[in-house]
Amino acid sequence: MTPFLLVLSAPSGGGKTTIAKALIAAREDVGYSVSATTRPPRAAERDGVDYHFITFEEFVRRVKAGAFLEWAEYGGHRYGTLAAEVERVLASGRHVVMDIEVQGARRIRDRCQNVVSVFIIPPSAQALVDRLGGRRTERPPDLVRRLRRAVAELDEAKDYDYVVVNADRTQAVAEVAAIIEAESRRPRWQPTLDQSLAALGRDIAERADTLERT
Repeated sequence: MTPFLLVLSAPSGGGKTTIAKALIAAREDVGYSVSATTRPPRAAERDGVDYHFITFEEFVRRVKAGAFLEWAEYGGHRYGTLAAEVERVLASGRHVVMDIEVQGARRIRDRCQNVVSVFIIPPSAQALVDRLGGRRTERPPDLVRRLRRAVAELDEAKDYDYVVVNADRTQAVAEVAAIIEAESRRPRWQPTLDQSLAALGRDIAERADTLERT
């Protein structure tokens, strides 16, 4: 099995983080890439588990040092995927589960091989409003801004490999798990395949030359 990057994206409140955590708890073949962010932790969030909570200045320093595979600004705060986190999970032979917004997901797809992308959508507009309102951390202007951004983010769903409707969390987790199973069985691009193909091509060309001379 060649490990791949499983990118989960959704409008804010769509449930991508909840699904990611459920997959981590249920499966031994996946590991979580803990993102870094400049936003303060919410209640019950733990540094190094939910996010690496760092200052804006530290975030900028790491960007300049090339520590991020991707980063983006969302809701006035910065979020980024640390290359070291992804490498840590891949080195263990597991798939990397990443829950990142659409801008970051686009960069991951552009920069990395072996990426499987899944867009999580709510079953209705009201369900999304209810989920965001249920956090009780959103001021009305912030809620409106997130909803308007959700409209733009939905336009990105067509660029993903899969779309999963999160009407029921258990069912949504099961659907993403089925995607992992299917993609695990699919032949995947090997890191050294380019070199192997080039060597095979040279060998075939040499054989053809030899046959042509005889």
